[in-house]
Amino acid sequence: MKRSNFLLVGLLAMLNVCAWGQNADKYLFIGTYTTKTSEGIYVYKFNTETGDFSPVSVAKGVKNPSFLAISPDKRFVYSVAEVNGGAVNSYSFDKNTGTLTFINTQSAGGNGPCHVATDKKGKWVMVGNYGGGSLSILPVQADGSLGVATQTIQHEGKSVNEARQEKAHVHSINVAPNNVDVFVPDLGMDKIMTYTLDTKAGRLTPGNPAFTAATPGAGPRHFTFHPNEKWAYVINELDATMTRFEYKKGKLTPVQTVTTLPSGYTGRMWCADIHVSPDGKFLYGSNRAQESLVIYSIAPKTGELTYVGNQDVLGKTPRNFMIDPTGKWVLVANQDTDNVVIFSRDTKTGKLTPTGKEIKVSMPVCLKVLE
Repeated sequence: MKRSNFLLVGLLAMLNVCAWGQNADKYLFIGTYTTKTSEGIYVYKFNTETGDFSPVSVAKGVKNPSFLAISPDKRFVYSVAEVNGGAVNSYSFDKNTGTLTFINTQSAGGNGPCHVATDKKGKWVMVGNYGGGSLSILPVQADGSLGVATQTIQHEGKSVNEARQEKAHVHSINVAPNNVDVFVPDLGMDKIMTYTLDTKAGRLTPGNPAFTAATPGAGPRHFTFHPNEKWAYVINELDATMTRFEYKKGKLTPVQTVTTLPSGYTGRMWCADIHVSPDGKFLYGSNRAQESLVIYSIAPKTGELTYVGNQDVLGKTPRNFMIDPTGKWVLVANQDTDNVVIFSRDTKTGKLTPTGKEIKVSMPVCLKVLE
């Protein structure tokens, strides 16, 4: 090959890589329960300019691949298998065809795994077992497959709600931006457990402090960081609140707790998911039973939360939702109406407007986008 042709080929390859990063079409992954008509993990293309979508593929053959995580290098996808004697599965992802290929499965180290996450370098996968009240850490091999867990940690404890907090219930695994601090909300214990990650050995040791206590009966569930890495938030499932923390040197200091519900609501309290907008200006949380997303503005200097409103999700049981990378769209997975509803987002007010677009898929539980 002539040198000029070689350079041309190299330039075209670079342009293709750049085009992928700038392309408005992103891959959307939908984890589901397969107890009705779902066949597994659904892959769509989602256009971040128009809010349009199109189906691409389905990864079949795995029971209840509910919660998902994408590897930092975007080559692999991990899912829990939310069943008794739970498991965690690994898939390779082909960006050219939009297809997932099953690699292997490993024990989650406990029953009813409900959440999975990777460390920031993609060397370790951590899975939280709601039913078993435990968490496990598994090594990622060079081909994306999962090795046997290097560690399983069993939580012990309960709290004041006898029906829901009779024992430990790990609900999410959250790795801090520093890839060292790991925060694990346990709904059953009313604690956010803190761990320190050894990225070489694949082990978690108790942090300092070892936990941050929630209000008795709150039931901490999902957790997220602010883009400024100074603040963190947890949504409490059982008392329908969100708590804001100052985060520094592995420690969470609670500074504000707000309700997720509109004034006058007297029905069931049953929160689920929580996310901060990419611009860091708004915080959102989902209410099942009341069927809404709550919206709070975030003061840029102090982090104080101010109520904006509640948006009807146009479905039942908003188990999970996602704000797209541009911040223009919010997608809500309504588990019990088998739809993912697409809203446009006003970046100035934080408010949401239904687009009339929705993805029909049975029992959607988790939404992830490949950026």
